[in-house]
Formats: sequence, C-alpha cells, structure tokens
Amino acid sequence: MPSMVVIATTAVPDHLRGALSRWTSEVVPGIFVGSVSARVRDELWNAVTEVVGNGAAVLVHPAATEQGYTIRTAGTRRRVPVDFDGLTLIRMTAAPKVKEMQSPS
Repeated sequence: MPSMVVIATTAVPDHLRGALSRWTSEVVPGIFVGSVSARVRDELWNAVTEVVGNGAAVLVHPAATEQGYTIRTAGTRRRVPVDFDGLTLIRMTAAPKVKEMQSPS
C-alpha cells in the first residue's frame, strides 16, 4: 500500500535529483514528496545513500511509532536523529571549527 514520503537533499548530484523526480515531485529545490510503496521507498533510499557523497539527505516516512513516522539520514549533517525512550529527537552537533591562518614568525 503506498504511503507518503518526503526526501530532503542538500548538495547531491543532479542525476540523483533526476532519479528521485521519476517517482516523486520536487516541490521546492531539494525537497521531494510522493506516495510510493515501501519497496520503492527503500530502493529510492538505497540509490540516495550510494551517491550522496559530500551532500546530505533525510527521508521521513510513516511508521508504527509513537510519532507516526521515522527518520533516516545519509551524509554529514549537524542535526542527528536520536532515539530517546521511543521518541526520535534531533541532536545538534557542534559546528566545524575553521582553522585560523597563522602568520609566519
């Protein structure tokens, strides 16, 4: 039975965006929404995780949880989903530090 999925992407290859748009609608740049079966959803997510590279992606889909949905992530993100007694919360990680240029002495 089809269910709604939302896939959000950042800095992913154009060919991935094209592949996702075959099954979903890109409602704004990088945000894909569709109604697909669990099998298609899992195949799409496998394609995303294989080519995400330096980009990032998030998949949200219905699940039998307290919240009614589950979150999957791929790539490097500052926001990390964490299970807290059956609830998915988002933990923020520290921003990457920028190395300061040192002048020669």
